[in-house]
Amino acid sequence: MNYHLVLTRRCNLNCQYCHGGEETGPETEIQYSLDELTQFLNKDEDIQLMLYGGEPTLRIPLIVELMNRFPPARFMLQTNALLLNKIPAVFAKRFHSILISIDGPENVTDGYRSKGVYQRVLENVRWLESIGYEGDIVARMAVSQESDIYRDVTHLLNLRNPVFHHVHWQLNVIWDAEGNWQDFDKWVEESYNPGITRLIEDWIEKMEDGIVEGIVPFIPLIYSMLTGETSTMRCGAGIDTFAIHVDGSIGICPISPDWEFSIVGDIRKSHPKDLRNIMTLDEPCLSCDEYGVCGGRCLFTNKQRLWGEEGYKKVCNTVTHLVQSLRRQIPVIKRYITEECISLDDFKYPEFNNGCEIIP
Repeated sequence: MNYHLVLTRRCNLNCQYCHGGEETGPETEIQYSLDELTQFLNKDEDIQLMLYGGEPTLRIPLIVELMNRFPPARFMLQTNALLLNKIPAVFAKRFHSILISIDGPENVTDGYRSKGVYQRVLENVRWLESIGYEGDIVARMAVSQESDIYRDVTHLLNLRNPVFHHVHWQLNVIWDAEGNWQDFDKWVEESYNPGITRLIEDWIEKMEDGIVEGIVPFIPLIYSMLTGETSTMRCGAGIDTFAIHVDGSIGICPISPDWEFSIVGDIRKSHPKDLRNIMTLDEPCLSCDEYGVCGGRCLFTNKQRLWGEEGYKKVCNTVTHLVQSLRRQIPVIKRYITEECISLDDFKYPEFNNGCEIIP
């Protein structure tokens, strides 16, 4: 099973689309003992711990203690990377994947996150490379109204010092749109959807030279289309992926600790086998023509729908555009595979669930 382990709800940034830096007080910190956590996790034969926050690197001694306590576990990290180089190198190198928050070029990243963040992130990713880190370095973008998806993804893919192996993004479409978007419809029509189309065209063009760039939403969707393998909730929420919140409660997702419906257990009382497949999607996802490829987008938004029914459909339309634009390229991709420019294995990603939700 995969567990997002929320090490703290505090953050050392206060980004425009998150406001996580506003979390204060004792309730932001872990309120269970590591012995209690151990008793729960020892009931699971194969554990993966995805360290999460807030900002998990605010609790580096805890990271070290967890890695020492659970040596067989597979570890992932989601971080804003400002304190990444403070993790002892021997422990940093143990992460299978590190998802690093960066939103595109310097002016975009700093505009959302704070002045100077972009350069500090790149400096600390270069530090990762300098210590011989061999895992997957993922640029994890938060995409909002100042974003240009084509410009920003292309910028991150083209960086060479340092290099991001994969680029992944999430749209700022979960919380209330009020104040977050001036004109979401116009942005989708004039910027986002055309940008997706251009990204796909560039991505396909490079395949002729044997290059499958690490654009995370594209890769696993193409694999499903090529193999016919359908997906049920690509992020795994409510199926085999859960969050352990700071109070010891277990939720379907790390972003939703304050919604009662999302809490499905507690480390002091629950058994991992009782959590698997505990929550499923509601309509309209199950009847959607693209459900087998999309997998349902987001379990939390499916249940809560903070944008309302109309807003929910608007975001689904962006996914439909993405899926259908990729599907049109399947004949070309099959030809490149037949010609051995690329292989089916190039689209097997991620190796393990690494916190990339896949569907923006």
